[in-house]
Amino acid sequence: MTRPARTAAASCASAGSRAASGAFVAGTAPSAGDDAVAPHGPLRGMRLAVKDLIDVRGLPTGGGNPGWAAGHAAAAAADAACVAALRAAGARIVGKTVTDELAFSLDGENAFHGTPRHPLDATRLPGGSSSGSAVAIAWGEADLALGTDTGGSVRVPASFCGVLAMRPTHGRIPLAGVLPFAPGFDTVGWFARDARLLRDAGHALLGPADALPQPSHPLRLCVAEDALALADMPVQQALRDWCAHAGIGVGRRAYGDGDWRQWGEAYSLLQGLEIQQSLGPWIRAHRPVFGPAIAPRFAQALALDPARGPAWQRWRETAARELIERLGPDEAWLVPAAPCTALHRDADAGERGAFYQRALALGALAGHAGLPQVVLPLAMADGLPVGVSFIGAPGSDHRLLELAVALCPSGQDPQ
Repeated sequence: MTRPARTAAASCASAGSRAASGAFVAGTAPSAGDDAVAPHGPLRGMRLAVKDLIDVRGLPTGGGNPGWAAGHAAAAAADAACVAALRAAGARIVGKTVTDELAFSLDGENAFHGTPRHPLDATRLPGGSSSGSAVAIAWGEADLALGTDTGGSVRVPASFCGVLAMRPTHGRIPLAGVLPFAPGFDTVGWFARDARLLRDAGHALLGPADALPQPSHPLRLCVAEDALALADMPVQQALRDWCAHAGIGVGRRAYGDGDWRQWGEAYSLLQGLEIQQSLGPWIRAHRPVFGPAIAPRFAQALALDPARGPAWQRWRETAARELIERLGPDEAWLVPAAPCTALHRDADAGERGAFYQRALALGALAGHAGLPQVVLPLAMADGLPVGVSFIGAPGSDHRLLELAVALCPSGQDPQ
């Protein structure tokens, strides 16, 4: 089973351009001499794209919304901590990538900057909110790309576009210089063109693996059967076929004895209440114009009753603790990164609603418990990519990155 990302990227890189892919925000390529890089480092020469929620020294951070861009500094005074870490390792900035407005979507559309183009099918959505970063990798326009992931904003576009990606343990990468959305869930994630580069970027962002005590044995791979059941049948079958080929047959229950819908409901409520704190004051003061799909989401979040928060926060703490206990320190569970292949651009409200309900419940496993999650482009369904994704215990980031290298050996098509 070949990886779609490499083939798509090669064809797109030769046939298209930055403008054709729509991955980059116009006018954000650094000027000559403005992107000094470390003279030595493991990422020397690697092209780095950065989501337009993350500060890059000398470039504006527009947040995907003209109102935000107009009300904030024309250029960031310093790199975000994650950008500085990758620059110090030798990466070279090539531009800022399109994001859904202030990260509030999983679709990948932007009413002001346009929708980055899916690498295999122009009638499909790339997934969001880190859409531009995923598309830049898929089109071969960057080797590495930074994104943010709160409820799935790295994981969903990685699966839709067929690229490798990592969401780290919550809190492992500093959020300094990153536009806040829902900080209790926000993480900085990254995309890469191959597994070794994904791992090397992880060493730069997280610190080297040899600086921490590491078990000598690999993670035991299992299947979260109840999570897999939330996916559409073609995605389920593609993942089951991959598991059969890889010899993975041990089943687990990610949601325990609870209702999977509660995970998404708790996430939506708690995320919304955090948005009230992080972005609500600015929205109320400046009344920015949002796109037609985004405006009602912010209105709904700002209308939530904060009195509902404590009960759901207690639910989250209990659910997260029990999930971590079930998962244990030495297992990695396969869960769908997205419940379906890339949505059609003209998908109706019903189809999108069903996608969101399941996608948020899947994303909330890592979200509520602060777990790391890796996405690998190892499967296909109906001619479109399906991400093979594993969650691990908090702090197992480096072990998941080594798993990626084991499953996607450099220079070979993954099996």
